[in-house]
Amino acid sequence: MNPFQTVGEPLDSFNDVTVFYNGAVNHVEKRNVTKDGYNLGLKFQCVEFVKRYYYEYLHHKMPDSYGHAKDFFNPKVKDGKRNAQRNLIQYTNKSISKPKTNDIVVFKGSWYNRFGHVAIVTEVSENTVSIIQQNAGPFSNTRVSYDLIQENNRWEILDDKIAGWLRKE
Repeated sequence: MNPFQTVGEPLDSFNDVTVFYNGAVNHVEKRNVTKDGYNLGLKFQCVEFVKRYYYEYLHHKMPDSYGHAKDFFNPKVKDGKRNAQRNLIQYTNKSISKPKTNDIVVFKGSWYNRFGHVAIVTEVSENTVSIIQQNAGPFSNTRVSYDLIQENNRWEILDDKIAGWLRKE
C-alpha cells in the first residue's frame, strides 16, 4: 500500500469520469452497481473504471457485465468483428484499424496478474498511444504511453501484454 494515498481517493479523471486509488492490485471492495441495476464491477478495480467510463461517458452497457479484465478480449473474434459479449468491435494487437480515443485496451493475464488489465485510450498520435488506468498498482501512474507502429498495413501497440482493443461504433 502507498502510505501517501487512501483507498477511494480520486487520482485523475478523463471526460469527467474519475480514477480512484485502490491500494494493492488485489485489494477488493464491494461491487459498484448503477441505480438501474447494471453491474460496473468491484469498486476501484480496472474493470470498474472502464465499465463506468463506458456507461457514464459513452452510454454503453455490456451484455455480459461480468468477467475479469483479460476476459474483455475474446480470442475467437476476428480483427474488426463484433465481440457480442461486450457489444463492441474488437481489434487484435496488429490490427487493420489504428487505436482511437475512448477504445478499451485489453492486457493479457500474466504470472503476476492472472486477471489481466484494462484501460481507456486518451490520445493517439502517429507513433504513440496514451491510456488512463485505475488500479495499475499502489505506486503506478494513472497515465502511460506506448509506442505505436504500422507495418504491412497493420497497427501494433508495442507491448506484448496487450491482446487488443475494443471500440464502440
